[in-house]
Parts: sequence; structure tokens; C-alpha cells
Amino acid sequence: MKFAILMLSLLLLTGLISLVDRVWLSKNRTERKDPWWVEYSKSFFPVILAVFLLRSFLVEPFKIPSGSMIPTLLVGDYILVTKSSYGIRLPILNTKLIPTGDVSRGDVVVFRYPLDKTLDYIKRVVGLPGDHLEYRDKRLTVNGVEVETTRLEDYQYSDNNAYTTAWQFKEKLGEDEHLVLVEPQEPSVRLMGVRQFANRDKCAFSDTGFICTIPDGHYFMMGDNRDSSSDSRYWGFVPDDHIIGRAFMVVWNSGEFSRSLSWLK
Repeated sequence: MKFAILMLSLLLLTGLISLVDRVWLSKNRTERKDPWWVEYSKSFFPVILAVFLLRSFLVEPFKIPSGSMIPTLLVGDYILVTKSSYGIRLPILNTKLIPTGDVSRGDVVVFRYPLDKTLDYIKRVVGLPGDHLEYRDKRLTVNGVEVETTRLEDYQYSDNNAYTTAWQFKEKLGEDEHLVLVEPQEPSVRLMGVRQFANRDKCAFSDTGFICTIPDGHYFMMGDNRDSSSDSRYWGFVPDDHIIGRAFMVVWNSGEFSRSLSWLK
């Protein structure tokens, strides 16, 4: 969000200088060579315009800063997000102009954090508008049907220089399967971490989990690393106009070269 505002500011500044120079300044200039600030503006304007349009309407890169999506996404992954999967939106304002598709259950999406729209978050969609969602004793149920899971071998990863061992499952949300982690000794939801949020009355929390009905125009997000994720359990539903795009590829990870150019599930 902050980078997009910076890009737009630079685009407007260099474009304005280039336009003023072409319409007025160049006609009154006695020197043959452009001033440095005009020369730089003319040179950078088309580059900034191309990057701005590419990031606004096609694809945008993101870097994964935390382990909330392990094992699907690792800390340090550089990913690509398609901006047109769900609609053509106005840059910055994120207002949808042309719908191009629907958010699907199981999609990995980047969105604006509901409590601070200057921050971008990435999670998996587990609940669509109108869904009745239940997460009890680490098992997810959608509209009365328990989500299919298969236990795999345990997964070990380093978290703040400490090794964590988690149960690993293959989970099927929608048409595709993906991997999730749970730590059996942790609660399904930490009640002390649940905040007040819009439509909070549509959820009921207890020591064993929660039940929520997703309001219209909103989505419920959870991290694949279920017990190490700050997600909709704690800060609420994500409005449709907060959706930025769908993550579809890991481009690079300097510590895990084998992950480069791998498709996301």
C-alpha cells in the first residue's frame, strides 16, 4: 500500500514535469540541454508508468515476512500475486470496476489487514460469504461437512531459533489439496487474543474452538500454520474491497533454491 502511494506520487510528479516542459518550458528555454530535473523526469516517467500499470493491473511481487503460512509459504519466499483474478480495481482505492472472477474456498490471497489498511496480509480463504464455519479441536467444518484431511509425517521447522515439531495434514478445501500444520498442545483459538471486530456477533468462541457465519461480502481467512497464525479468528472477517489478489507462484527464496518458480496450491 505504501509503495503504491509512493509510485503514484512519483508518476504524477515526473509526468507533470514532462508535460509542463513540453507545453511551456522547452519553448522558452535558450539552452539546448534540458535541466537535470527535466531530463530525469522524462527518462523515468515511462519506466514508472510501466511498473505502476504492471503492479496495479497484472501482477505484483510480495515477500513473506512470517511463518504463518508454513509449509505452503516459507519466511523469505518472494511470491507473485495476480491482480486481475477477482476483478479490475482502481489503484490505491481498490474499488472494483470490472468483476473477472470469484474468490474460491482454498485460494491463497493477499489482502489489506482490516485493522490497518496500510498493511498487507496473506492467508488462505476458508470461509466464503454465507458459509457456516466451525473449527473445533483442530478440525474444520464448512456448512456441516467436515473438511477432508489425511495425516502425514510430522513437520519440523525453526521458529525464532527454536525448533518446532507439528502434526502435518493434507487438507482439501474446494477442488485442490494443500498442507496444514497443527500443534496438538495448543488451543484451537487463544481466547485472550480475540479482539472486538465488525460482525463479531456472528461468531461464538469457546475453549475448544469457534463457530462463525460469514456475512455477505466478507471472507474468513486462516493461516496454514494454524497455531502460529494471526488470522480471522482474532481480528475478524475480510471485506471484499480489501482483497488485493491471488498468490500463484513462489519466484525465489535465497535459502531454498528448490522452491524457485514453483506453483502454489
